[in-house]
Amino acid sequence: MRNVLLIGRLIFGGYFVYSGLKHFLYAQQTLAYASAHHVPSVLVPLSGALIIIGGLHVLLGLMPRFGLALILLFLLPVTFVMHAFWADTDPQQRMQDLINFTKNLALVGGTLGFMAVPVPWPLSIDSALARGSRGGIGRPIPH
Repeated sequence: MRNVLLIGRLIFGGYFVYSGLKHFLYAQQTLAYASAHHVPSVLVPLSGALIIIGGLHVLLGLMPRFGLALILLFLLPVTFVMHAFWADTDPQQRMQDLINFTKNLALVGGTLGFMAVPVPWPLSIDSALARGSRGGIGRPIPH
């Protein structure tokens, strides 16, 4: 199960790091999309930074619940503001927003599921630090 959790968190955390980087790599498109939804432009890089930091915390297993909280802080408003399918009049846009809305809800569910995993996570920075404090990795070599 240790390896399953590791693979899951690499995929999950990696997804958010990649998505956050796209906020910066495709800044003009992201800003235009946000502007079309009346979202202040300052929130685009802020939201990108939130999910990059959150994703890295999940990837590395370093204070993962903090990272998961950042991801939730991103997902909840974005899901309801940017993908408000119920307000769309164009059927194609409505379908696209419905897809993104339900995808984000699934990501919220995954985020909450990871919150339930006891910490420190195996094969993580936090578990390595915990072993070090108990005299494992990082223990001084006797002279």
